[in-house]
Amino acid sequence: MNRPHVIDVLVIGAGPSGSALAIDLVRRGLDVRIVDRSARAFDGSRAKGIQPRSLEILEDLGALDDVLAGGSVYPKLGLHAGPLAVPWRMFPHKKATADVPYPNTWLIPQFRTDRALHARLGELGLKVEFGCELTELTQGEGTVVARVAGADGTEEIVTRYVVGADGGSSAVRKQLGVGFVGTTHESDRVLIVDASVTGLARDRWHMWPGLGGKLIGACPLPHSDMFQWMIRLAPDEEPPSEKEDLLRRIHNHTRDRRIQLHDIHWTSVFRPNIRLAESYGRGRVFLAGDAAHVHTPAGAQGLNTGMQDGYNLGWKLGQVLAGADATLLDTYEAERQPIAAGVLGLSTAKWGGIAKLDPSSMKRGKDEQQLALTYYGGPLAPADGTRTATLRVGDRAPDAELLRADGTRTRLFDVIRGPDFAALAYGPGAARDLGQLAWPTTGAQLKRLVVGPTATDSFAFSDFKNTLRRACGLTGDTLLLIRPDGYIGHIATSDFLTTTQTAARAMTP
Repeated sequence: MNRPHVIDVLVIGAGPSGSALAIDLVRRGLDVRIVDRSARAFDGSRAKGIQPRSLEILEDLGALDDVLAGGSVYPKLGLHAGPLAVPWRMFPHKKATADVPYPNTWLIPQFRTDRALHARLGELGLKVEFGCELTELTQGEGTVVARVAGADGTEEIVTRYVVGADGGSSAVRKQLGVGFVGTTHESDRVLIVDASVTGLARDRWHMWPGLGGKLIGACPLPHSDMFQWMIRLAPDEEPPSEKEDLLRRIHNHTRDRRIQLHDIHWTSVFRPNIRLAESYGRGRVFLAGDAAHVHTPAGAQGLNTGMQDGYNLGWKLGQVLAGADATLLDTYEAERQPIAAGVLGLSTAKWGGIAKLDPSSMKRGKDEQQLALTYYGGPLAPADGTRTATLRVGDRAPDAELLRADGTRTRLFDVIRGPDFAALAYGPGAARDLGQLAWPTTGAQLKRLVVGPTATDSFAFSDFKNTLRRACGLTGDTLLLIRPDGYIGHIATSDFLTTTQTAARAMTP
């Protein structure tokens, strides 16, 4: 009897979380399939805000150019009160700095984000298999068998690992029997509509608040004549389904009959789910994105948190498949579940504030941008580790401007981009020990960067504007180990060789 072909990872769900994960896995040379039960790619605007940390991830994955081309910075809010419209800056528009290259939340409808990720997958030789629905999972000692129903019947896919990124109603989570703890407010519903509109200025995200939490919002979607409408429904209100009924509902609330709807492209009724999976996986099956946590829409957190789930899990799967200890995969839940819990609290508070017409609930700042999220204190970032003036183990590695040995300028993010680790030696003592650092030949490799006046080879750089020193808080010889997902894996200011090798041992074959 022929032995079935065994792939490395089956990703179930081709939204942003699953697609970002699949990109990361494929670029590591793994054998991957990605399936989605929908007949085609998602068509709606739904999650429309990409946070600065996610933009950095998209750049590393090679999908940023399409995302930037398909979006824009957010416009100011226009808060309507009778005939008056008060401008309100929801997002502080910041200039890029050496350490934060993408400081502003990016407005882009989700269908464009999905297509940018799918296009990147195509460039890497992987195609999303739509119309394929999971019906059964069976875990064995070293593999998982997934039964998937498609147009041509049912197929059994044998894989070493499965990741369920298949949304809040996740079939994978249900197959695992993992609890989804939290609440669903059935009476608190929002009708979301993507529609072509005339009679409404496109330089504002319009908000028409009302008493009792009544609210209509209309956000212009870039490079189109469409707005995303958000209409908070009364507890007993039937959502309008016809264009004329929808327009009447908008006119009655806004009192602005200049507004006209034309083509309606997508509609959905949203109920604020606030839920967190009790476990992020069992055995060889993991959960990511909305399958693991669902949020209110306030603060643009759900898509971003899910994409970063995949970015955290991808390199760990790659390392374990290359021979690292399987306990590395336990750190996925340990690192990501507390992040999701914190984000749930943030978005829930924002959503409640909007209902109370609290102006502070409409403000967005560093908490939403996810640049300050850290794994400090977790299993790969012990709280008793060495730190610099600005960085702890587990923090995001900042960007910096550098000068190559040949005199050309570059960015730290450009140098470390890709699926590997990076070790950055600042100062001659750290550089000497970096040269002696042993690294496994399997799994993610190590890029060795030396910063200082004596560095001369192709991975030698000068911190010519001191942006690295300032952002990383460097005051003397320092060796930084940067994980493949861009977080600090180790900091050494002395005993560089021994301590770095000890830290790396937990993350490598």
